[in-house]
Formats: sequence, structure tokens, C-alpha cells
Amino acid sequence: MIPLAHYLFLSAILFCIGLYGVFVRRNAIGILLSLEIMLNAVNINFVAFSLFLSPQDLAGQIFVIFTIGISAASVVIGLAIVVTIYRNYKTVFVDKVNLMKW
Repeated sequence: MIPLAHYLFLSAILFCIGLYGVFVRRNAIGILLSLEIMLNAVNINFVAFSLFLSPQDLAGQIFVIFTIGISAASVVIGLAIVVTIYRNYKTVFVDKVNLMKW
């Protein structure tokens, strides 16, 4: 059986990659993909802790299924917002769109 530290290390690496992508990307779709990588890192943590703390209980796995469903819904909403911004501003680069400026 793989030790818990390996799962946590993998999760930390994925979370850092996603965080780097959120901070560096200028494209809105790339930012959404980086957020999904971060959510997947959190899901790995849920499953790993569920496996090691209570192997018979499936609470971590069930929580991950709900998290995946919620993240899929948020991606749909995010992509709808990106499509609307693209229709109005003809770009998906977040630094080119100044919605809150006067």
C-alpha cells in the first residue's frame, strides 16, 4: 500500500501547478483549467484521507463525487461567462477586458 505522504506530495504538486497556472495565465479558459487542476488536487486529498483514516467508510469518495458535480456546474457557468465576454469584447484575455473600469 502506498503511504499517505505520497498522495499528499502528488496533491501538493498538482495544487502548485494549478496555482501557478492561475497566476500566470492570461487566457480565461486556461485559468479555468488551472482551477480544475487545483480542485482535482483537493479531491486526491479527500480520497487519500478517507482511505487512511476510515477504510470502510466511503464518506471521502462520496464527497469527491459531489465536488466533481459542483465543479462541472461551475465550469459550465464559467464557460458561459467566457463566451459572453468573447461576444462583447472579441477577446478571452483577462487583462484586455476591463469590465469594472469607468
